[in-house]
Amino acid sequence: MAVLSGVLQVLIFPRPALYFLCWIAVAPLIIAILRARDPDAVQLLAEGGSSFLAPASLKQGFFLGYASGIVWYLGSCYWVFHVMHLYGGLNVFVSAILLIMFAMYLGLYHGLFGILLALSARKRQGYSLRALVLAPFLWVSVELARTYVTGFPWNLLGTAQVDNIPLARIATFTGVYGLSFEIALVNAAFAAAALVARRQRATMLVAAICATIGLQVWRLVPMQAPPPNRYAVLVQENIPVKDIEWTEPALNSTLADLAKFSVAPNNATADDPGLIIWPESPAPFFVTDYHFRGAMMNIARETHSYVIAGSIGIENTGREDVQPNVYNSAVLITPDAKWSARYDKNHLVPFGEYVPFASLLSFAKSLTHEVGTFKPGHERKLLDLGKQQVGVFICYESIFPNEVRQFADNGADLFINISNDGWFGDTGAPGQHLNMARMRAIENERWLLRSTNTGITASIDPYGRIAAVQPRNVRAYMQAPYAYLSGKTFYTEHGDWFPICCVIISLAALVIRHRPEAEMPQPQPV
Repeated sequence: MAVLSGVLQVLIFPRPALYFLCWIAVAPLIIAILRARDPDAVQLLAEGGSSFLAPASLKQGFFLGYASGIVWYLGSCYWVFHVMHLYGGLNVFVSAILLIMFAMYLGLYHGLFGILLALSARKRQGYSLRALVLAPFLWVSVELARTYVTGFPWNLLGTAQVDNIPLARIATFTGVYGLSFEIALVNAAFAAAALVARRQRATMLVAAICATIGLQVWRLVPMQAPPPNRYAVLVQENIPVKDIEWTEPALNSTLADLAKFSVAPNNATADDPGLIIWPESPAPFFVTDYHFRGAMMNIARETHSYVIAGSIGIENTGREDVQPNVYNSAVLITPDAKWSARYDKNHLVPFGEYVPFASLLSFAKSLTHEVGTFKPGHERKLLDLGKQQVGVFICYESIFPNEVRQFADNGADLFINISNDGWFGDTGAPGQHLNMARMRAIENERWLLRSTNTGITASIDPYGRIAAVQPRNVRAYMQAPYAYLSGKTFYTEHGDWFPICCVIISLAALVIRHRPEAEMPQPQPV
């Protein structure tokens, strides 16, 4: 049942994208943990003609959760193998081993959930009502730990409901974690229906099914987001991530070709400049390169537009005594062709943009061969477009709820996400990445313009709906509708208050549960 739970969790995210399975995906794991122990090892209780196994020991709870987590990460993040083998230069065997190690490491969080759930049910026979009630709080607490401790909140459970627009509005108050809580709560109800006595089972099952149907019916409620009132040009470069030799003629030819896609009609005027966005790119678009600078300045001047372009920031060049600092950046050029500002990516991709513990993991240095070793930025800097300000986050940063919401809290009227999802190839990862970016738009009620190298390039409204999308793996431009919005949601202002409350409640419940006076008397053999 633990493995089944892992498989179901895989199926709820792209590519299978069977979102409705999220309501039952965690239930088998909860059931497995709450009735895990061998009937020969404990006394069985008879209640209403039904017998119950005892909850798992702490060790059993860990391994049940761990098994589910390993299956989940192997199935949903299989694209790690693709990245390491095709672009990291590692052979098939080493890439497969690293994928397994990746799943075994992150699966520890599911194992932690198993331990905590088993701990909450300890010293009780049969199912534990307290453990079932506590399960959603524990799940959200573990998701928060995955976000802040490991820094990999990929496919948080609540993201599965990004298309359930009315229900997803909960995220404006609690962030995506509130949706994770809702889903885990319904799963706990299904688990309860399987664990209670037969005379109660039908009632519990009907209640769980009705709750699920009710939450799904929300999808049918019409919702009207603030309408767009302007258009931006999003350029999809479709530049190969590797196997291209960047000579000066090749660079100039690429820039000239992309410039043609950047001068699309955008209704720019002297009082209302246009907006053109280039994605994070595998091309060597150094901010110090005069070819790149000249091309960007010409586009901005010719179209009377602000241009935001993915680029490579570099500092301390030309100094023999100092090693240059290289940044993954987004540069802003004003309509009068001035290089106005630059945002440097704060949250870098481990083993993609830098190698943690490089001295110990020398074998992994080839993973950064294609992209170099970057330095992180240290400021969530807004880019000034005259009357409005925009928050730009680059690729991996879009999966961190609390980091993105800081842009809106600091005054961003529009979100811009530039990314190079070409690393993922033809896997489910681009769709997963898109859905996480959509959730950031929902949480903060902002229009989001997402420009990517190979797709998925899209315009996303404040309710997370895709207003326009560009087909993948083509070089093209898209006129993307959007609007500037300045209000703040509760989540924008207060951040991760809800998952922090879940952590506090979980810890308090576990402490109270295991006070000496709270222990239940042991049943005597009959």
